[in-house]
Amino acid sequence: MTLTLPISAIVPTRERATVLNRMLLSLAAQSAQPVEMIVVDASRADETEKLCGAKIEGLATRIEYHRATATGAATQRSQAIAHARQDAILFLDDDIVFEADCILHLWEALESDARMGGASAMITNQRYFPPGRLSRTLFRVLHGRAEETYAGLCIGPAFNLLPEDREDLPEVVPVEWLNTTCTLYRRKALPQPLFDSHFTGYSLMEDVTLSLKVGRKWRLANARLAKIFHDSQPGAHKNSAAAVARMELVNRHYVMTRVLGRRSFSDYLKLGLYETFGIVTSLSSISAWRTLPAVLLGKLSAVGSVLTTRDSSEA
Repeated sequence: MTLTLPISAIVPTRERATVLNRMLLSLAAQSAQPVEMIVVDASRADETEKLCGAKIEGLATRIEYHRATATGAATQRSQAIAHARQDAILFLDDDIVFEADCILHLWEALESDARMGGASAMITNQRYFPPGRLSRTLFRVLHGRAEETYAGLCIGPAFNLLPEDREDLPEVVPVEWLNTTCTLYRRKALPQPLFDSHFTGYSLMEDVTLSLKVGRKWRLANARLAKIFHDSQPGAHKNSAAAVARMELVNRHYVMTRVLGRRSFSDYLKLGLYETFGIVTSLSSISAWRTLPAVLLGKLSAVGSVLTTRDSSEA
């Protein structure tokens, strides 16, 4: 018998009825399911609306469908949470596939400690691996000290590292930040407003910002046994290498300065070092070399934006 939990699942989507259907089918196979799911859809077509109204065998979760008033992951999630009725909020991407008992393990992690503000699932195809010598040196410089592991930390210029999955780790592992791919929060731990107005469109790093704010007063953890596969999908928002490169730097700078309060000269040096390292180490394929001019153009545009923002904030 399926256990329904007092959870409101939040799902933003756009033109991806096929992958959303796959996610819902995997949810229907879960031993525990959210009592409700709020889907906010920015699609032009009606396939997703029809899917949300169709019966799915085994799915105990009630789906509530809404058309998006504005397109963007952060704005659609904010719209969805206004309709949520439960005290636990589960942020989900539409392109994930749940492994057995994932929702149950997330719930148990959140309920394991009254001070737990949020718990994320382990993404089986996107997780931390021990860094090589060069990367470990970079991490030590950015962080200011050496750590046995940097998994789950947010170091230096808002460089967020994924959690790791090892058998010798406990089922619930403390971390410094959480994604919104598959993460369960206590509603009362969430900030108001949910996301800063800075984050629009693709809104890179809105999840880092949200979790860092929650983490100021609450504990955060990775529920290591709650596992998903993230089949990240292409989209128009990812097609421009220059736009993505610009957003990555602008948003990282925003998190570094506005959320973490890291504004010293050494912080900016670390940001420059991190960005340079990322560009150089990515040049291991022909496609990366082809997009290099666009990436550099995006980064230069971002530098101009960062300088303008810095000057205006200091005025």
